[in-house]
Amino acid sequence: MTHPAPSRPATNPRATNPRATNPRSAGPAFAGRLRALGLAVALGLGLAGCGAFHPGHDHAGHAHDADHAGMAAPCRDCQPPAVYAYSTIDALLAGTYDGELSIGELLGKGDFGLGTFNRLDGELVVLDGRAYHVHSDDTVEIAPASDRTPLAYVVPFRPTASLPLEGIASLTELETLLDAKLGNLNHFQAVRIDGRFSAATARAIAPQTRPYKPLAELVKTQSVFRFENVEGTLVGLRSPAFTKGVSVPGWHWHLLTADRKRGGHLLTLRIDRAEARMAPVDRLEVQLPGTDDFARADQSRDRKDELKKVEGER
Repeated sequence: MTHPAPSRPATNPRATNPRATNPRSAGPAFAGRLRALGLAVALGLGLAGCGAFHPGHDHAGHAHDADHAGMAAPCRDCQPPAVYAYSTIDALLAGTYDGELSIGELLGKGDFGLGTFNRLDGELVVLDGRAYHVHSDDTVEIAPASDRTPLAYVVPFRPTASLPLEGIASLTELETLLDAKLGNLNHFQAVRIDGRFSAATARAIAPQTRPYKPLAELVKTQSVFRFENVEGTLVGLRSPAFTKGVSVPGWHWHLLTADRKRGGHLLTLRIDRAEARMAPVDRLEVQLPGTDDFARADQSRDRKDELKKVEGER
């Protein structure tokens, strides 16, 4: 004769596991996720979106530890690419020359872009997934991943159109031609130009020491480099007018020679022959530094005239 197995009292996982009902007792890992989720919702950001911040991952999307191994990895291709901006151009104009973001973290956000380094030490050119440091002594080196930036803009470069260029007499002529070709000036445009430049000038600023002077004053002592009949690449970003304060409205260019030994922030240009490849971008992600310098920077006033001095004559 068989006897039925004794029944077991039903269990309620919420009753036996206090962490299921009380987030405060779930430990620091859960609490950290909860705070990050609340911040993301408050900012209107989707944690599952491309380029979104995932607790337990660095800016390149790598898991820090096994505690977060079950979390979804960042989706790099589920949405169109975004321009990733670290800090704002107005903060740089105000003298905020030290940031927290490493070059390694920056490259996790895009393979194409431009910016500068902490202490305003030269110019940053991001090309083909590498970060180049243009120094004020007219030399270039690959930037270590541990270097940091106070301002940078990068994007995953996915060109959708190309344009042959020949006999361009000035930077203004180039920008006018590109504006007409692009048509849409209310989206970002990442543009790469490879070719032969009959003449160009570029600049880099030497590293600064505290107390920092405003950028508009420092350009008076900048190093200016001259180029003649050189093969190279222009890294360009066009920002819509309404992004004033965050980015440079209009065009912003950096130059790197084909041998990757010279470059800088582009000031003037004449093109012999070249090809432009264009990538429209309709998303913007802004990360603001958590430094005291950034918190104190005066970003309330119109710095249009300062920016004109810094960008140089066309």
